[in-house]
Amino acid sequence: MRPVIPYVTAALLFGLGVYGVLRRRNAVLVLMAVELMLNAVNLVLVTADTTVRAALPHSGQVFALFVIVLAAAEIGVGLAIVLQLYRLRASVTVDDVPLTERPPAERVGGGGEPASAAPEGAAR
Repeated sequence: MRPVIPYVTAALLFGLGVYGVLRRRNAVLVLMAVELMLNAVNLVLVTADTTVRAALPHSGQVFALFVIVLAAAEIGVGLAIVLQLYRLRASVTVDDVPLTERPPAERVGGGGEPASAAPEGAAR
C-alpha cells in the first residue's frame, strides 16, 4: 500500500478542521471541526501502524482507540457547555462568550452602572 494517499487525505482533513475552528462562530460547528481534526489524527495513526513495522504490534490502532474515547468525552463535555451557554445567552456564537469575569462592582449594581458610582452629594 502506498501511504501517500492516506497522509495527504489526513493533511487535508486536518487543514479543513483548523479552518473550521478559526473561521466558525457557532460553537457546535467548532466542535465538529475539532472532531474532524481528531479523525485526521486517527487516519495518520492507523496508516503509520500499517506501513511502519514497530516494536509493538498494532500500537497505532490502540492509540486511535484512545483518541476515539477522548473525542467522545470531549463531545460530552463540549455539548454540555454549549447547552448551558444557550440557556444563559440564547445564542451559541463563540464571539459573544465573555472570556473574563466581570468585577464584583458591576454585578452588584444591576442597573447598568456599577454600584460604587453613586452621586457625590448622595447620603450613604
